[in-house]
Amino acid sequence: MGETVSMAAGVQEKLVRLKDYLKELGSVAIAFSSGVDSTFLLKVAHDTLGDNVIAVTARSCSFPQRELEEAKAFCEKEKIRHFICESEELKIDGFRDNPPNRCYLCKRELFEKIKKIAKEQNVNYIAEGSNMDDNGDYRPGLIAVAELKVTSPLRKVELYKEEIRELSKELGLSTWEKQSFACLSSRFAYGERITEEKLTMVDRAEQLLLDKGFHQIRVRIHDKMARIEVMPEEFEKLMEEETREEIVSKFKAFGFTYVSMDLSGYRMGSMNETLKQEDL
Repeated sequence: MGETVSMAAGVQEKLVRLKDYLKELGSVAIAFSSGVDSTFLLKVAHDTLGDNVIAVTARSCSFPQRELEEAKAFCEKEKIRHFICESEELKIDGFRDNPPNRCYLCKRELFEKIKKIAKEQNVNYIAEGSNMDDNGDYRPGLIAVAELKVTSPLRKVELYKEEIRELSKELGLSTWEKQSFACLSSRFAYGERITEEKLTMVDRAEQLLLDKGFHQIRVRIHDKMARIEVMPEEFEKLMEEETREEIVSKFKAFGFTYVSMDLSGYRMGSMNETLKQEDL
């Protein structure tokens, strides 16, 4: 009991530190994807700084329309000034070839656009929603964050994903139990060319799994083969005959030739398992 109380107190102390840090910034543009982390950061920032906070969301073919609509709805509900910028990654030189630093190329372009919007709106700082758990994976996008002096408030106060979910629940945010999400380009094996057609295939496939009630999912694409990742506790549900047959049939209609299940289950950044040390 005492340890639980102590842990709860520690999370609350981090929330206080987060608010204090945001007050130091004075005004901030939040890179807002409508995910767990950026929604929490935007809510706390707006509650703390009011109209000195703006949200900026990128519209692109690797960002599902459902996520964009959720971002719009949240900002409208919270009365937060919301800007949508066009950030078409496929037009970035080298991005389609899907190199190991793909995320760097994307984030660099995105944050430069957010920086321009922030300047136009007389906002002093740009912030993004990475947390302490992101420090343990290969995240080339964080290099762009450092280069452009974008601040990472959740990492600054050492908040972890589960703590963010806990605080989000306390704040009444529906995202507290939302599945973790990353851009659709992260579903491609490094070196496999990214196309609009394949991004659409992945998007439709993942939407089908979400509509079927699966929670934390990924559909990784290997040429025309889909590799489904779900949580191990949902393996049985995936293998139910009627569900399995429907998924195979619809995935093939989306353009996949083969449909497989990853027996390791969902895990963050599984495509990074193919990288050698010299790639990092």
